[in-house]
Amino acid sequence: MYALYPPNPPHSLTTTLAAAKGPDTGDTAWLLAATALVLLMTPGLALFYGGMVRTKSVLNMLLMSFVSIALVTVVWLLAGYSLAFGDDAFAGLIGGVDHLGLAGIGPSTLTGTVPTLLFTTFQLTFAILTTALISGAIADRTKFAAWLVFVPVWALLVYVPVAHWVWGPDGWISSSLGALDFAGGLVVEIASGASGLALVLVIGPRIGFKKDAMRPHNLPMVLMGAGLLWFGWLGFNGGSALGANGLAAASLLNTLLAGCTGLLGWLFVEQRRDGHLTTFGAASGAVAGLVAITPACGVVGVLGAAVVGLAAGVVCSYAVAWKFRLDYDDSLDVVGVHLVGGVVGTLLIGLFATATMTDGAEGLFYGGGLAQLGKQTVAVLVVAAYTFAVTFGIGKAIDKVMGFRASAEDELTGLDQTHHAETAYDHGVLVGPMKGSTVPNHPKGSTLA
Repeated sequence: MYALYPPNPPHSLTTTLAAAKGPDTGDTAWLLAATALVLLMTPGLALFYGGMVRTKSVLNMLLMSFVSIALVTVVWLLAGYSLAFGDDAFAGLIGGVDHLGLAGIGPSTLTGTVPTLLFTTFQLTFAILTTALISGAIADRTKFAAWLVFVPVWALLVYVPVAHWVWGPDGWISSSLGALDFAGGLVVEIASGASGLALVLVIGPRIGFKKDAMRPHNLPMVLMGAGLLWFGWLGFNGGSALGANGLAAASLLNTLLAGCTGLLGWLFVEQRRDGHLTTFGAASGAVAGLVAITPACGVVGVLGAAVVGLAAGVVCSYAVAWKFRLDYDDSLDVVGVHLVGGVVGTLLIGLFATATMTDGAEGLFYGGGLAQLGKQTVAVLVVAAYTFAVTFGIGKAIDKVMGFRASAEDELTGLDQTHHAETAYDHGVLVGPMKGSTVPNHPKGSTLA
């Protein structure tokens, strides 16, 4: 997000209404809309994930996303925002504590050309979605109480530092290293994917993994969720321009295009490999393309966006099968799509970045040599290693104290009933007795008309 005001954007929290002569109303209106779009992505993710699990754990899957909205919001406003976007406190690694509880930030405080309170909320929606993404890796077998503990701890210890490194004032990845991440390839995609892998290794595979069929129970729900994600992603990436301007328009177009080429790339692989095209593949391919373009949407041109999306659709369609070869049970392919797709998009910046978009940095194919690719590679390795290691430690600590995994009985019965005392589908009520059937002791007669 910070690459959009080369070389460094005016994100100082000391900018006041008087000094800046008020917010730009067009920029503010667009960011208000973009914030709502990004928030909608989490319910969209809930539907996307909910359709992919089996019927006995649908509500649990939905609630893991929805409860992330509540928990991350509280943590973010209390401390997360200050530590991520406050003035740098130490070597580009973490922000200060001057704005804990949003202290010192009022309606007249500006970040760039928009109210800081709006910028805070926009960034909050990113933190919410990133945390919720991890739930897909550990679907069907996680104690809900453990998830309630994990979410706020992870947001503070993992998401917040990485956000500061990449987007914070003087964050070391953006300022010292010079790697580019326009809307979250490092902060959102790689962080959630590497963290998902860490938790998978902590809690182990589902009962019946590689033996039982674990197909999505509701493909229309999956496609609906993917559609809402795609819709919200336009605000996710376009809003990261922090203004109603040409960069926002270019980012939005690149996002749309990469989702399309990602979808086509995945379907192409399916046709050649399996001999048929699937709706599940179409949804997965679109999401893979959107994941990959997230870091690149504001730094590559239209051609670069098309290639990024296509590459992600093809690569991720193969990557989702790695879990069966390497024996890690990434339930809903968070690793195969978000980690791998995030790596693809972040690295391809080193090839396709153009000065037309970055106002400076260029990739290999635009005369910039290998320097930018090297910076992107270092950033990928550091963020992946940090998020994996810290998440693994958090997961192990929670597992030791209270147990992270649901019991075998709960898992086999289904988490909806055992954890929430609910079921998503009451088939008896939905079907009911057929016309003409006998109903004993019915007050209006024994035969239905």
